[in-house]
Amino acid sequence: MQKILIIDENQEETELLEVVLGEEYDVKIVSTAKEGLVCAETGEYSLIFLDAAMREMEDFGLLKELQGKIMPWHISVILLMDEAEKKKEEKGLVLGAADFIVRPAYPLVVKAKARTYISLYQFRRKEQQQSAMTDSLTDVSSRKCYDLLSIRKWQEAVRLNSPVSVCLFDIDKFRTYNDRYGYPAGDKVLAAVAEAVASRLTRSTDFFARYEGDRFAAVILGGEGSSVFNHMKNICRKVRKLNIPHWNSDSGLITISIGGVTAVPSMEDSYDTYFKIAQHMLFDAKNAGRNRIMWTNEKGEQLREEEE
Repeated sequence: MQKILIIDENQEETELLEVVLGEEYDVKIVSTAKEGLVCAETGEYSLIFLDAAMREMEDFGLLKELQGKIMPWHISVILLMDEAEKKKEEKGLVLGAADFIVRPAYPLVVKAKARTYISLYQFRRKEQQQSAMTDSLTDVSSRKCYDLLSIRKWQEAVRLNSPVSVCLFDIDKFRTYNDRYGYPAGDKVLAAVAEAVASRLTRSTDFFARYEGDRFAAVILGGEGSSVFNHMKNICRKVRKLNIPHWNSDSGLITISIGGVTAVPSMEDSYDTYFKIAQHMLFDAKNAGRNRIMWTNEKGEQLREEEE
């Protein structure tokens, strides 16, 4: 149930609002500015009704403070005004109020506005959550999404007693590319490489994300280590075939290094342990000359692909 906060000194009016809204929402009523600010700071509420003439804080002082507290949560504020205060409507809207209701409040108007602004709140929150889960530059999953879903994939592999592969990808000598061609060009490379890799990881059991900087990560559910390793070879070739020039690369092109591990995890196994193995494999690939793959399969054997 969505929560509504009412900050109002007028007891008779708040009782009416509680009756009107209480059937559909969890309504909290406070009568002081201090209580209102404390409640608003929790971020628990989807909508706030605010007395426009709180005696404690004149000239919309409470509204100004509320905006600083609730801005990150996209919570709308509806001002409650007497007819005589209606001339202040414009100022209230300029200071951040979403709407106003003139007393005495008509129940149908109150319900309609509550539904409208709570729907808006839900839409904004969903949009914000989706945005946080997608990397804005590359349009693949974000680090936040990776931290959440990688563990879920691992737990699913444990439940199914299925092989799972943890992979890390680095763009080779990307820092020198940025130094030579500039950051805007580097951003285009990041987007192009992300698209190329993502186009090869399209199954519902594949998960691919930007981890940090020029590093990407994948968790692949199912498939033996040798099969996933061979699939990584195709991904390396796909990136090379982008034919993006790189003056400091041995091949003269943008390339990637990949490190990974395949395991059939048990309840006792830790995802972090295998992530560190993938990191070591990636470091080995880069130290061996880049533009290659280093892999540990489910038997603990090491597989490698030399540069082409």
